[in-house]
Amino acid sequence: MNQKREKSSREITQECLTFIQRSPSCFHAVANLQAELEKAGFEQLRETEEWELRRGGSYYVIRNSSSILAFRIPEEEVKGFHMMAAHSDSPSFKVKPGAEMTVDENYVRLNTEKYGGMILSTWLDRSLSVAGRVMVEQDGGIVEKLVAVDRDLLVIPNVAIHMNRDMNRGVEYNPQTDLLPLFGGREAKGSFFKLIAEEAGTEAEHILGADLYLYVRQPGCFLGCQEEFILSPRLDDLQCAFVTMQALKDSRPGQYVTVGAVFDNEEVGSQTRQGAASTFLKDTLENIADALGIGGSAYRRLLAESFLISADNAHAKHPNHPEKADPVNAPYLNGGIVIKYHGGQKYMTDAGSEAYFKMLCREAQVPWQTYTNRSDIPGGSTLGNIATSQISVSGVDIGLPQLAMHSAVETAGCADTGYLYRAAVTYFAR
Repeated sequence: MNQKREKSSREITQECLTFIQRSPSCFHAVANLQAELEKAGFEQLRETEEWELRRGGSYYVIRNSSSILAFRIPEEEVKGFHMMAAHSDSPSFKVKPGAEMTVDENYVRLNTEKYGGMILSTWLDRSLSVAGRVMVEQDGGIVEKLVAVDRDLLVIPNVAIHMNRDMNRGVEYNPQTDLLPLFGGREAKGSFFKLIAEEAGTEAEHILGADLYLYVRQPGCFLGCQEEFILSPRLDDLQCAFVTMQALKDSRPGQYVTVGAVFDNEEVGSQTRQGAASTFLKDTLENIADALGIGGSAYRRLLAESFLISADNAHAKHPNHPEKADPVNAPYLNGGIVIKYHGGQKYMTDAGSEAYFKMLCREAQVPWQTYTNRSDIPGGSTLGNIATSQISVSGVDIGLPQLAMHSAVETAGCADTGYLYRAAVTYFAR
């Protein structure tokens, strides 16, 4: 493999957990990826400007501060694009514009709503805080500032078992009444945006807009008898997002322009200007081709030779509920990269892309597994077919196996992070 140096699974996984801890929102995830790319010599491009690219150059472009595309141009003639995509967002609670709600003038809660499909009960009785971005009026213009309140700030308290004796028989939570986080006592009234403004280094009256989300304070960790597992918030899909960009940095392209894409809003359908259903990837590929003097049918021939790996985590077989898995295609933690299939085309894997990816795994000397949902249990969708509705390329949907997907904290395998890294480096070096 053509890479800077070999990394162990433990090392790459620890780096991933550190990245997740430093990325409490999609905006922080993209900012951290941007910083790593800058350290590796990637140059920023802007969609509002004409691009001047050089052979052997490394570049990135950001949209909405929550999606990022990075790419490297080979020294030799370009044969096509080798792309790998993940997403920056995770299920959470978004703070509404009318943030504060009082109860009997003694409690202050935050008014929130669901973002994505989370396991609601896992967010209760945990230490939470707030992160995201604010738009600040400054010097006659608008400046974006990232904020992350780095302390234990909020809790969504459960109702005591004495007040709901049927609690352990199953509870249906109402997001507007049961899941609002407690912010403070009576003295906290009117202070939420003052706190946010202090984090942003401004005054509350200068904040003109905000995208703020709750995040789990619990840091990621290794666990298990041999520390073979990891437990962390936002593994879906920051685990794949981190590995995608790390492998892009640590490899040199062969005959293909290598592209790492991290999109926002996958958890709510991707139908946004920065989501996989947008023209962000299409626009970027066309801009690359234009800057390299490749147009018309020549560009379409490049697409015909291109490939997309959609990397979004997959369901592992559950130790307590094996009956929820397909009888045959049920992956395990630390069993290897998961290739995902769906007869209804929620995943883009077909026989050709399956074969290509298996050969890639053999070349990288990493194991693979297969996943299909039970035929009587509908599965979720992901980036692959959504992105290829804009660019017609062959591709495969893959992921890393995990338990408790969309829980406030999720469980995955340490070895699998290393497997994906090795496969991605091999892919990008072709």
